[in-house]
Amino acid sequence: MAVHAAACQHSRVSANLEELVIRHTRRVPVPSVTPDPGRRIGSPGVAARRFDAVLMSAGFKLSRDLLSRLSGLPEQTVVDLAVRVLPVVRRLAGDHVRHNAYFRDFPNNVPDTLGFWLSCVREAFPDPVEAWGAESRVEHGVQNLLDLPGYGRYRHTYEELLDAHDELIESAGDRVTVLHPGGSLDEEVTGLYLALAGSVTPLTGAHAEDLRVLAERCADGPQPERIPVRENRALINQARLHTGAGLLLDTVTDVLRLACALSDGDVSLAGPSRFVSFPRPVRRALLAGLDDVVRAAPAKLGDVAAHREEWKRLGERLHPHEYGTRWPHAAGVFAVARGERRAPSFASRVEALLAAGDVAGAATLLRSAPGLLFRSLDRLLRLAPSAAVQDAVLEAAASVADQVSGRVLLSVREHLLNRGGSRGRTRVFVNRLSRGRTTADTRPPLGKGVITGLSAFLDTEVQRRLPEVGHLLVDPAVLDVALPLSGGAAADGLGTLPRGSVSPVDGELLRLFVHWRERRIPTDVDLSALLLDAGHLNPRRLSYTSLSIPGGAHSGDLTAAPDGASEFIDLRLGEIEADVIIPQVRIRSGEGFEEVAESFFGFMLRDAEQKGRPFEPRTVRMKSDLRGPGRVALPLAFLRGEDGGWRAKWLHLYLKGRPSFDRGEGDRLTMPDLVRRLADRRFLTVRHLIDLLAPGAASVTFWDGTRLPGHPVTFVGLARPDGLHEKSTVVTTGNLRDLIPA
Repeated sequence: MAVHAAACQHSRVSANLEELVIRHTRRVPVPSVTPDPGRRIGSPGVAARRFDAVLMSAGFKLSRDLLSRLSGLPEQTVVDLAVRVLPVVRRLAGDHVRHNAYFRDFPNNVPDTLGFWLSCVREAFPDPVEAWGAESRVEHGVQNLLDLPGYGRYRHTYEELLDAHDELIESAGDRVTVLHPGGSLDEEVTGLYLALAGSVTPLTGAHAEDLRVLAERCADGPQPERIPVRENRALINQARLHTGAGLLLDTVTDVLRLACALSDGDVSLAGPSRFVSFPRPVRRALLAGLDDVVRAAPAKLGDVAAHREEWKRLGERLHPHEYGTRWPHAAGVFAVARGERRAPSFASRVEALLAAGDVAGAATLLRSAPGLLFRSLDRLLRLAPSAAVQDAVLEAAASVADQVSGRVLLSVREHLLNRGGSRGRTRVFVNRLSRGRTTADTRPPLGKGVITGLSAFLDTEVQRRLPEVGHLLVDPAVLDVALPLSGGAAADGLGTLPRGSVSPVDGELLRLFVHWRERRIPTDVDLSALLLDAGHLNPRRLSYTSLSIPGGAHSGDLTAAPDGASEFIDLRLGEIEADVIIPQVRIRSGEGFEEVAESFFGFMLRDAEQKGRPFEPRTVRMKSDLRGPGRVALPLAFLRGEDGGWRAKWLHLYLKGRPSFDRGEGDRLTMPDLVRRLADRRFLTVRHLIDLLAPGAASVTFWDGTRLPGHPVTFVGLARPDGLHEKSTVVTTGNLRDLIPA
């Protein structure tokens, strides 16, 4: 019995790891099977072809190589693999749940909003007098619709909805996501761990959790040469602590992040973490590591002040006083946090020089913190009293540029793209929690010559670090994808792109969808869309208060989701009178996005005559998990171009406060203005790095979607094409961070 339980546990762990590999890489680990001469194999390839056919119903397909490899395996092995893979890809597309719509015939026969409300009243009040009073309250906007038993809950089963819809007519424009063959599960897991652990950019929340899982499995195996992202290092240290491996610590903040990881807190330190009571061995390991860091570099005590309160709370959990003088340097950290010992921070020393007007001295001091120097360049150049001092600042930066991460260099370069102009402009900020705000730009402008010269210097430094790519093959569709320079710039899901990316919207019918399932208490999630003209004015809405407009329809309001609920918005792009569409998902009541059992948003594109159910996985172009702070999510905006075509601008924003399109809580501008500022902001894209890679490439070819070269290439595109040479280097949206030099 114990052996059977252990085998089941091992099977579940392997399935979870297999899911991680497929989600991140779109590769399927191919099992190795030892032939059994006495076992009946079955018809070669039949199970693989059936597997492929079922995948296609969800918008996925086996590559030719994967189909060939699976065709050589025993039938039962392929069937077992299909049983594990199909739920993974269906979840990727949002097809793992039943998407019922409130109005069974949606998008047809959507009633007039007021007429629908009045029909709910008549159902709730059979007595004509009571019904008349309730109808009057509805017309005057004082009747609580949630009090009506027929409002906000499904009136038909999912099977009844299916009976009301014709089959989807296949189209050449339907999405096809190709799955490719991978190595063994151990090889794929190790490769994925090394890629995530060695990432040069912070990971999204979901990917960070995946790294935590992989680190537990791979802590004793091969490790990346460098772990440049401190948040990643904290998750890896957590696994190393559990396995008894040595900790990777070189700052006191590394220890604080590790304590947050052990407490399931925020390793980015952007928000407060509630520290748990650590077991005695963990307390000793944390204190010993902290003591080693400070003993090697006492000046690092200056970093304590940046997180003084967190250190105080951690000291209450570690009890350093219990160990006497065993770790005196660690005890010094908590003395600084309590204010009993003075340790001026590096930032305070820089500020003292700037307060004294010594800009050149501040730049010289900042050479010992190259990343901070580059992030401070704009301020230093503005404060410089003369051209000579500006030159001194730039010389200090040039002397340490080779020590600055590629991500910081590119972030400064992107900053300069938006730095021109005069005072009075509006600045847009999006923090690592994906919360956006705006403020007036009161900074004096930088000189055009300074911006041009510094931009050229940054491009040269980035270009110097880029690898040799040989024959470069580029899918033009990826050129306007923004570089993922921050962890909150993208969301986990299918077809999602980093914030600031632009992608074409090719289709006659745009259908938005949201699905959620509450965990403990009734939760009401609303999907709506704001439609604006080219000047972001003259708003019209599609929501539960306005179920239909010319060219658009809403599927109806659902107010609770114990078993899951879905809402849809249908937009016929050739008919609507708007130039901007801003979808919004907001929590009206109940659990937040990070508390519900599940919540995701996406959109489908269809031809006008395709028909089908409200949700068809083959037509899903994007599905994004909603896991952020606040009560309002703005995943993306749709913008009509001068040529009449539509494009998506990716936002990935979460707002808190009153969920209203009329006013963004705490912002100087309205929500449409916030979206407009982000839409107008310039982002560094893949095009920029391709331009830097091109001079050193043996050849540069823009792929037309047809023939592929028969030799290895470096391919950069949205997804790996079927038939690419197996020894090619591939960069897609799943590993776009690999383009960013270290």
